Order: sequence, then structure tokens, then C-alpha cells
Amino acid sequence: MTSAAVTALNTLTRPLNEARVHDVQASHQDTLLAALCANRALLLEQLQGDRGLEEVRRLREEVMAVAQWFSSDTEDATWGFVQECLLLLLALTRHLSVEVEVFNQSQTLGNKHTAEGAPPLPPDVLSVSQQKTLGAALQFVVSLGLCPYLAPGVGVPLGHRSVFAVTVEKLVHGGSGSAEATRRLLTTTSVLLQLAELSSLATLVFTQHLGDVMAALCQLGYQPHRATDEVTHKQQPQKQNLTADERQTCRNALGHLLGRVYQPIVIKELLVLQGGPRQCVAGGGLGGSSSSSRSAPAWLRRLCGQLLSERLMQPNGVHAVVRAVLGGGTGGESDWRKCDSVARILVACPQQSASMDSYYGQVCPRILDLLHHKDKLTAQQFQRVATRASLFMVQEKPHFAQQYLLAPLLAPLHRCSTASGEGGRSAAVDECELTRCVEDTYKICVVGNSPSAPLLKALEEVLPVVFTLFCFTKRNVSHLRAPCQDILLWYLSCTASSVALSALKQLSGLQRWQNEAAAHCHFTPGSEGGAKFDATDGISAAATDDEDDEEEEALYEKLSEEQWRLECLMSLLSELTASDLPGDFFLHLLQELTSWTAAAHDAKEDECDLDVSAMTLLEVEQQLLSRGKRRGQRLVLLQVLAVMVESVQHSVLLRKPTQVVDFIVSLVQRACVALDQDHDLSLENPVESQTLSMGMGLVATLLSGPPLCAGEYTCMSRLLPPLETLAEKHPEVVIQELASNLRAVIATHGAYRPENATAAATRTPRRPETRDGLKQQKMQTEGEKSRTSPRSTATDVKSSLSSTKPFSDWMLEACDPDVPTRVFALRVLTQMVQNKNPEALHVQEKVVTLFLENLEHDDSFVYLSAIQGLAVLADSFPEKILQRLLRDFQHSPSLPTSEPQRSLETRLKVGEVLMRASRAMGEHLLLFCC
Repeated sequence: MTSAAVTALNTLTRPLNEARVHDVQASHQDTLLAALCANRALLLEQLQGDRGLEEVRRLREEVMAVAQWFSSDTEDATWGFVQECLLLLLALTRHLSVEVEVFNQSQTLGNKHTAEGAPPLPPDVLSVSQQKTLGAALQFVVSLGLCPYLAPGVGVPLGHRSVFAVTVEKLVHGGSGSAEATRRLLTTTSVLLQLAELSSLATLVFTQHLGDVMAALCQLGYQPHRATDEVTHKQQPQKQNLTADERQTCRNALGHLLGRVYQPIVIKELLVLQGGPRQCVAGGGLGGSSSSSRSAPAWLRRLCGQLLSERLMQPNGVHAVVRAVLGGGTGGESDWRKCDSVARILVACPQQSASMDSYYGQVCPRILDLLHHKDKLTAQQFQRVATRASLFMVQEKPHFAQQYLLAPLLAPLHRCSTASGEGGRSAAVDECELTRCVEDTYKICVVGNSPSAPLLKALEEVLPVVFTLFCFTKRNVSHLRAPCQDILLWYLSCTASSVALSALKQLSGLQRWQNEAAAHCHFTPGSEGGAKFDATDGISAAATDDEDDEEEEALYEKLSEEQWRLECLMSLLSELTASDLPGDFFLHLLQELTSWTAAAHDAKEDECDLDVSAMTLLEVEQQLLSRGKRRGQRLVLLQVLAVMVESVQHSVLLRKPTQVVDFIVSLVQRACVALDQDHDLSLENPVESQTLSMGMGLVATLLSGPPLCAGEYTCMSRLLPPLETLAEKHPEVVIQELASNLRAVIATHGAYRPENATAAATRTPRRPETRDGLKQQKMQTEGEKSRTSPRSTATDVKSSLSSTKPFSDWMLEACDPDVPTRVFALRVLTQMVQNKNPEALHVQEKVVTLFLENLEHDDSFVYLSAIQGLAVLADSFPEKILQRLLRDFQHSPSLPTSEPQRSLETRLKVGEVLMRASRAMGEHLLLFCC
């Protein structure tokens, strides 16, 4: 029976043969109409005479008897053809339904097939050729019996589909506004829904014609009545329009269909019905107006917007919307634009929503779920949608974003700080939750890279927790190190300069956080390479701190932790090579140091004038505590400056000429503060005196270089007041004259240039009799070398080795009082020993003695060079050198010129030599000891 019904459908839908086509001398419409009439007549003839189609004829007559819509005397040839197709399809459906019911009963009563054998196929399974024939019949039904009766703007017009569809559109003139057309549309749609009740036929119907069926149901159930419909109903009662029950039936059928089909397909078809794939998403959510050339009716746009909003609010609605719009994209430029469009759709609250709170309360958690999409092929697009939606919402709906998006996103980090403050005794955040939080924050902030005030404010609240986690990951192997570092760098780069400086002061310990406990979170390694927050260890440590035998260890751990946090902070600043923030922070610290210098002098005078006898014990205690607090803050400031100078390269600290000028201004201003306090810089503080000399030399170097522009002179004009103070109050005449001349050059923008101002660029006042004077001389010499020669020190040493200078001259220069000359000679001698120079090997004892003498020098450049030389000697001649070094380390220095009061310091330096030698020798040291 199934094969016979398919054969009948094939007869009805087959095209005309070529001979008949050539005989027809007419238009394409007439040719198609003739083919439809001929095929229908041939089918009726076969049904009456072919015995193989008797069962088909019987079922057709049964269907015809109950089909109230069938009309045998219709004058419309196309509708007559559609009726025959519908009858045959219903006959086939009735037969397959009976067969499936019998098959299911037989399967329920008993299954006689063996376990090894394949189960029998259901009777509604169709072959490929049968599916092709049924597909052709359904295409004729939809093209001739459904699409022509749709209202303008409802569904995709036939003329936009194919060339053949254009011919069909011209052939059928259904008149969508008439009652007869509405009845025909209802008939075709009802039959298609009856076919879809069978699973095998439902696949054929909805695969190609889902949008047409949805368009028909929308029109039948929701199209508003017009005044002309009422007039037509009064004049022709037999052609009345749909009743209220019929319209409600169509609405119910539409709701059932939308809940039955795969949701991304439903959403895609609704978007097409709403007006095409190009949606105007501004301010309308999924119910926005169309920007397509084909305008859908207003009632249809509102209906589709409501239905789309309902799809979106379902449990997996956000995923369905994303899948529907993106489809199977490859990540190209068009796909990125689609991602932004979907993000706009998700952010815009639909008009049909009950309230914005309820909408965002349901949608925001699902937006965050998109960040965790597992499918590798589409994960990038889903994350893009989630990132863009989050950023759009933060920018356009900051209040709702903070409540429903940022608060859940950063909740694990907030719990870390809260648990640290409350002292909870259980794990506050596990590894998986903390990892997801950091990765999601990285995706939204760093990958999205769209900074806004609400986002930066929310991140600022958890910044100490992120920095503490970063410090923890720097000490361990963790995959969270890179995202934490990128989050911190992104915040410091995107936030305002004043806010970034405040954050750096808080991270360095110079300023207290509002939530102090957030900076003391205790993390432990996780099993998956991440980290987890656990407050238990912090509590036990706090309990043991009360014991006397643990106080020193706890203090040491605290100081080492603070030092480590500073080193981690400097590693972050070193990464900001393209930012002015490190230099601004450095100059800010120098300005604070200048302020502290003046404040310390005032505080010292107040302490001298303080009358303790007239104060109560509480007042005395408060004075002592405030004094200790001020000193502690100054120590922290000095510590931060020291670590910053040692860890961050000067090219990062002072990357702009204006920052160099600011640096010089801070140096000169600090010298002026000392002058205002009636101090002699050269006597009380030689370091500040030499620092001032260096600053003056830098100013002279800038002025003696290439001509400066007016803007640069304007920047340097800030030096005029402090230079005037130096010219009037500094005790040294040379500094007074130099300050006056430099001030004149800056004030005249280079028009007046005295000779001593230019000469100061190559020489500055030096004090060789002091350690600081030697350092200043060394800095000037090295600065001159760096300006005249671009080669490094290592290159200079190699070139010196190839020169004809006698070995004895290098030995003499290693005793020169000039520090740079001595250091350079020591490095050359070290290289000679390493290269097995014959003269150096011949006077090996003298070289050892020379290095040991320089080991006791005060300047770090000298004794570090001596340490390196002794380490090379110990590596080359371990039998002799190591024994002597071990004796000096165990007892005291063996040189007759050694000072007994400095024996401990010299032994520590010898220990450094032994440590370096042991590292260089490795396993050979064990053989030597044996």
C-alpha cells in the first residue's frame, strides 16, 4: 500500500516529457498549468483502471468522505491539483498510522527476534526515492496551496526563493484577503499538521517548510479582522471568515509546534518572519523592528517579538538564541558582527517582559554560562557573545550589571576577603570556583578590553585579593599566574592615573586598604594546578603568634612576605614598558620623600619642645605611637624606593624627558628643603650633597645637548625657583654659580649660555675623599662613557684584553684610588685569569693578594668585582685558592693590612666567594673534598 500511494503521488507530480514540452507553444505559466491538469487527469484514470491502486482508491474515497473542504467541481485547476495531493497524502498517513499501531502492539505483546538479530524496521520508514517523491508533493502543496494565500509581508515570498517559484507565483492568484483564500490556507495548514503527527512525515514537513507552516498559523490565529471582512461576511454568509474557535485552535497549534521543534531553528524562523535576518536591535530586544527591504506587518512583528522573548526566557533560551543567529560560523568578520548583534539583543530588555529586574535576573546568569561553553568549535563565538553582552550591559545598564552580573562574577573573590576578615574556619572558595572566577574576569576585562567606570570600580574592590593571589602564584607553578597578571596590568593601564597611583600605594603598603583583610588572604595550592582559599592556616598561625618562642619567626615571615609583595609589584611595573605609570609612581614617591624630609625636621623640633611633664600618660602614649607610626611609614617609603630602583630599569622609570625633568626637580627641591632647615649639605649629609651635584650635572647635560624646543624649556621652568634658592643659600660657591648660570640659561631659553654651565655637563663637583664622593665620580665617569660609546662594559673588557697594555699597569690600576678605574682593572684581571693568561698565572699569588685586599674595600662595586675574581681563581686553581679561602673564612683574614674590627664583614664576603665557587664547580667540588 505504501508503494502504491507513493506511485500515485509520483504520477501526480512528475514533470511533462520533452516531446510534450516542445508541443506546447505557450508561456511558462500555461505550460505548468497544462502539466498539472494532465497529471491530475492521468492519476484519476489510473485510479479507476489500475488494480494495483485499488487500496489507494479506497483510502482516498474514505478521506474524501470526511473532508469537508473537498470540492469536486472547483474551477481553479491549481486548487484542484492541491486537493488531489492532500487526499493522497492523508490516505498515505492513515495507512501508515494503522501499520505503526499494529507494529507497536506486536512489539508490546512479544518480541520473537533473537538477541543477535537486528530489530525489525517500523512500517513508516521510507526509502530515499519515496522520500524524494513525498518531498516533491509537499513542495507542490506549499507552493500552490499555502504561500499564495499568505498576506503581504507574512513569510518569504515565492519570488525570492527560485526561478521556478517565480513561475508558480505568477500562476496562482489566490487573493489573500478573501474568505475563500483564508479557508484554503486553513485547509492546507491543517492537513500538513495532520501529516506531521507521524514522525517520518514530520521530518519531511518541518525540514523544508517549517517557516511556511509557522507563517500560516500566525496569520490564521493572530491576524486582526478588517472592516471589509465584516462586509463580506454579511453579503456572502457561505464564505464566512474563521470563527473564534478556529483561530484559537490555530494558536494552540502554533504553541505546540514551537515547543516541539528544536529551539534554535524556531528562533531562526521567527527572526525571518519578523522581517528578515537583519534585525534592528537598538532598543527593542528580540522584538525590534525590521530593517529589511521586505516589511512585515506590525501585528506580526509584535507577535514574533513576544514569541522570541518567550524562547529567550526558557532555561536554555540564551544558548538557543546564540545558536540560531550564529549558526555554523567560522569566526570570520561577519561572525564577529553577528556576535555583537546577539549581544545587543540579549542586553535590550523586551517590551513584553514583566520588569527589567526579572528579565536581567534570569538572563545575566545565562550570559555568564556562555563563558563556560565546552564545544571547541563554537566556544570562541559563545565567549565573544558573553563578553560583548557583559560589556554592553555594564556600559548601558550599570545598576543592573552590578547587581546581576558583576556581583555574581566576582563573588568568590569577595568571599575570600570577607572570610579573611571574619576568620572563618572552613574553606571559603574551592579551586574550581576560584579558577572559573579568575578566568571569567580575564575574558570580560582583558579579552573584551572595553574599560568603563563601573567595571573598573568593581574590579578595584577585589584588586588586593587578585594581587595576593598573583603573589602566591609567583611562588608556585600555577596556571592562574598569567591571567592574574594580565588582570592587574589591564586595571593599572586603563584606570585613571590618580586612581592607579592610589592603588599602587595600597599594593606597596604605603596606604591602607578600606578592607584591610583583603590583602591578607591565605591561599593554598590546588590539585589541578590552581589555588584555593583556606582560612584555617591563617587562624592557626595567629594562635601561635601569642607564644614567645614564635614571635621572632612570625615577625620574620611578615617582613619576608612584605618584601615578596614588593618584588611582585615591581615585576608588574616592569611589564608596563609602554606606560608612564611606573615613572609617575617613582616621581610621586620622591615627592613624598621630600615632604617627609620637611615633616621630619618639624617633628624633631616639636619633640625637642615637647614638655612631657605637663602631659598625661595617655597623651604621652599617643605621642609615642604617632611618632613610631611616622617613622614606620617613612621606612616603608624608603623600602619601596629601594626595591623600585633595584628592580625596575631606568628606561621604564624615566621614559619621557618630562619625567627626567620631574626627577631633577625632586632632587633639587629636597636639597632646598635641607637648606631651609639651616643645614650644611656637604658636612652633615654628603649623600644628599653628591645627589644634588648629580642633578645639577643632569640639568647641564640637557642644556648643552641639542637645542631644546619651547615646550621643553617651559617644562624646565619649574627648576627656576629651586635654582634661585640654591644660588642664594648653598654654602659652596661652585654650586651657587652653577645654579645661577643654569637658571639664566633656562629663563632665556638658551639665548644666554655661560661657559661654566656647559662645562658642568662633563664634570660636576666631586668629593673623592669620601665613599660617596667616589660613587659620584664613578657615576659621572660611567655616564660620560655611556654618552661617548654605545658599547657595553663586557665589550670594553674584551677590547682591553686585545690591547698592548702591560700586565703590570693593570695591577697598578687595580690599586688606583679612583673607583671606576679600579673596578675596570679588576674586571680585566678576572678575564685574564679566566683566559689562562701566562703573566697572570705566573704571579698568581700576587693576584690573589690583590683581590683579597680589594675585598675589604667599602664600595660595593669594588668588593663585588673582587668576589667575582676570587671565584674565578677558585674555579681555575681549587687546590691552592680554596684552602686559603677556607682558612680566612674559619678564622680571620690572613692579610697583615686587615682591620680586626671589620673581620666579620670580610669573612661574609669570603663566604660569598666560596658559595659562588661551589656552584661553579658542582660535582668536582666533591672530588676535591675527597
